[in-house]
Amino acid sequence: MSYSAATFADRNPIKRWLQSRRLVTAMGQVDGAIEAPRILDFGAGNGELCKQLAMRFPRARLTCYEPAPFLMAQARQNLAQIVGVGFCTELASLDAGAFDLIFCLEVLEHLPPAETERVLDSFERLLDPHGMIVVGVPIETGLPAFYKGVFRMWRRFGAFDARIANVLRATAGSPPSPRPDSEIAPGLPFHHEHMGFDHRVLRRRLERRFALRNTVTSPFRLFGSWLNPEVNFVLCK
Repeated sequence: MSYSAATFADRNPIKRWLQSRRLVTAMGQVDGAIEAPRILDFGAGNGELCKQLAMRFPRARLTCYEPAPFLMAQARQNLAQIVGVGFCTELASLDAGAFDLIFCLEVLEHLPPAETERVLDSFERLLDPHGMIVVGVPIETGLPAFYKGVFRMWRRFGAFDARIANVLRATAGSPPSPRPDSEIAPGLPFHHEHMGFDHRVLRRRLERRFALRNTVTSPFRLFGSWLNPEVNFVLCK
């Protein structure tokens, strides 16, 4: 299944809207911040965010970073008509301090702790001293874990993220562990399921490295993390 089919083109209209809305919320954190920003989409998936960023920031210099070959192929196809987007599969090829804005959406919830720390090392190296990072991840605890769990059980009852016991544990604030290990490509460790991820743990890890400027939930900021399915952490050095 393509990335788009599993997200922006899912057969469920609510999921499609939520996927689209999370991009709007993330981009809204930096509107007008920099006139001609140098932007990195870290873990770009099929490149949909880059496409929307190109429309929102027509003078931006965009870099689409995606290490998984099958996803990079989807991104190149999706962005074929977008002028001025650079493609990258190796972070070592990018210069230190090269970006004013880094977006990392729906990535870190999939990574084991050691891989997450390597990503944060890269953020520190690549971000301009006056730059900004937007990290978007799902909320998989409390009430959001419950309604997401019900949806998953309806689709694939008995899978790791669709077991009654795991859903109840996450709802109670104790996500199940250990999480199933996999790879998204050779040498790229990956947790395919969101279940077991805890945004509160990630927040503490981010705050050890960066200054947290803002926390914004999506799609309804008013209801905070107790109801919303997604949270964005806006960070700087």
